[in-house]
Amino acid sequence: MFQSIEGVYKHGKIELSELPSDISESRVIVTFLESKNNKPKKQIMQFGMFFGEKKSTEEDFQIAEFHGDIEDELDWS
Repeated sequence: MFQSIEGVYKHGKIELSELPSDISESRVIVTFLESKNNKPKKQIMQFGMFFGEKKSTEEDFQIAEFHGDIEDELDWS
């Protein structure tokens, strides 16, 4: 007979929310569920969050344009 009992794993120990009925000793399978606390926070860039006094110009984009890397020995033509 299978029983499922909720619990919490904390500091190397499993704390059950209730004791299993009619079981004094048994093999177990422990499944770790996705924790709500461990989800990575979304990192969203929003328009204007890096806004400053100086606006980007066409010249700024030309300076930043990638023209290949001579040391990677790839043909960028």
